[in-house]
Amino acid sequence: MALVQAEVEKHYRSHLVDFIRNQGGHITIDGVSVRLAKQFGFCYGVERAIDLAYAARKVFPDKPLYILGEIIHNPEVNDQIRSMGIKNIIGDNREAEVGDLQEGDVVIVPAFGTEIGIQREIKDRGCVIVDTTCGDVMSVWKRVTKNANESVTSIIHGKAQHEETKATASRAVGKGNGHYLILLTLADTDYVCDYIRHGGDKDAFLARFPEDSRSPGFDPEVHLQTVGVANQTTMMRGETEEVQRRIREAVLDRDGEEEGLNNYRFFDTICGATQERQDALRQMLDHDKMDLLLVVGGYNSSNTSHLAEMGEACLPTYFIRNASRLESREKIVHFDLHASHEVESRDWLPEGDLIVGVTAGASCPNNLIEDAVFRVFELRGINRDRVLRGG
Repeated sequence: MALVQAEVEKHYRSHLVDFIRNQGGHITIDGVSVRLAKQFGFCYGVERAIDLAYAARKVFPDKPLYILGEIIHNPEVNDQIRSMGIKNIIGDNREAEVGDLQEGDVVIVPAFGTEIGIQREIKDRGCVIVDTTCGDVMSVWKRVTKNANESVTSIIHGKAQHEETKATASRAVGKGNGHYLILLTLADTDYVCDYIRHGGDKDAFLARFPEDSRSPGFDPEVHLQTVGVANQTTMMRGETEEVQRRIREAVLDRDGEEEGLNNYRFFDTICGATQERQDALRQMLDHDKMDLLLVVGGYNSSNTSHLAEMGEACLPTYFIRNASRLESREKIVHFDLHASHEVESRDWLPEGDLIVGVTAGASCPNNLIEDAVFRVFELRGINRDRVLRGG
């Protein structure tokens, strides 16, 4: 593991980021300042997943290696994994199929886990499984499995198409006696709360929530009687807490205090690293003067997207995959959360004295943050050597 960690560090570490952190998290040269959030970038779970993927390649140098989708939600990291000869067998970019697996093949389960049916099939094929699933995710699985065993419906706050939420939902069914409903928005939550309080049109309810958002055979007249709220671990804490509060209030309104408390369960399953990064950005937004914010990371990263949402509410914010999107002083290419694709913005970099905030989600390596910081200074005519010297 020492050799593996040295290799991972060589690929993803940033001396510049370390330097800026040692300077108190900010650097200023010729009136251009960059401020880093106190918490950003790789979390422990992501580091562990990458370490285990690299280790698998070393331990099984001559065996076919496969991975169930992306190791994490960062394209540069996933490209590096692919360059090591590890083939993807899940999703749009798959290079092989589960049906191609042979006994003894090595299969890596990514940080957000996988659906229980897929994991069972791989095991039944006699594959060697390298499980990098984050411990926070497995904590949610334990809770929803307990719900299923006790015929409690799991209401999951998350994105139905996200790998983690699909993995969680598969465990919320248990041995067939459990049910789940996936809610993304507070509007969805209010709709469910109204049904809990007053009942309603079952067909309209099922039309509102497509099949990938509910368990097979879900019946709102039956399966909203006793519920437990869980969540995708990378959602916004405040929003998940609001989902919990509204569902609880609806159940108590319907059943009364005593019986209602027996028919409602919740637990805190927000990832600690996700919360730390949200808290650090909130502190920046509330207390630091900034002209604009750069959020660096993969566009399909849920926790990174939430950082961009937070920034957008306060100041000009640009969600970029990497430094190549900072094309010039006049043009930046960034991800539009509402349109769900990249867009171009013009005249994004102000003249004169400038303060740029930078943060990144838990799946973004420090070397990509370094590249973005270098590029900001470069666009204002300040070369790398001066940045590395701190002026």
